[in-house]
Amino acid sequence: MTRYAIDAAVALRLIRDPLEPSAGRQLVAPSVLRSHVLSRLYTEVRAGRLDERTARAELEGLAELKIRLLGDRVSRSTAFKLATQLDWPDVTPAEYLAVAVLQADALVTDDPVLRDAATGRIPIAEFDDLAR
Repeated sequence: MTRYAIDAAVALRLIRDPLEPSAGRQLVAPSVLRSHVLSRLYTEVRAGRLDERTARAELEGLAELKIRLLGDRVSRSTAFKLATQLDWPDVTPAEYLAVAVLQADALVTDDPVLRDAATGRIPIAEFDDLAR
């Protein structure tokens, strides 16, 4: 089974562009993923880019997304270490990188900061690779 770590943007894309991960693929992310998706949806509603009904439906879509969320002691410690090594002012993106390094075969993200940080640590996969 191939494990793909995803970030909040990819989770939203999976909800909006239903792409069923093919058999033999598992999605993993840090436990903060739900909060980050909720925050993105709320921001879009406040900015007028998304109506509340759609945002709530997408939030339900998140609950239906088959993804293993991780927030154990080792993941948190690794995130802290990575944020320190990368001299990041915030540990949040390191949580995604930590889960990818510890629990995944590849990271799926369009975030250039995460992509750069993943270089040499874990392979990067593309969104479409989730269905192949």
